[in-house]
Amino acid sequence: MEEKIIKIIDEKIRPALQMDGGDIEYLGMEGNNVKVRLKGACHGCPSAQITLQMGVLRLLKAEIPEIEGVIPA
Repeated sequence: MEEKIIKIIDEKIRPALQMDGGDIEYLGMEGNNVKVRLKGACHGCPSAQITLQMGVLRLLKAEIPEIEGVIPA
């Protein structure tokens, strides 16, 4: 499952965040939750929580339904 998560992050999520001056780092799993760190312009952005829930979580769950949430680090 981790390989699939990393592939989704690298191919679908990271390019979108980099267009806005940010980035994302995959840190691992905690149960069925994906732990990530937002970097660059995304770190500390007021919209970061929306990005995680509506962007990152939505894209991950679309391909891996077992994922329950995203944990920011």
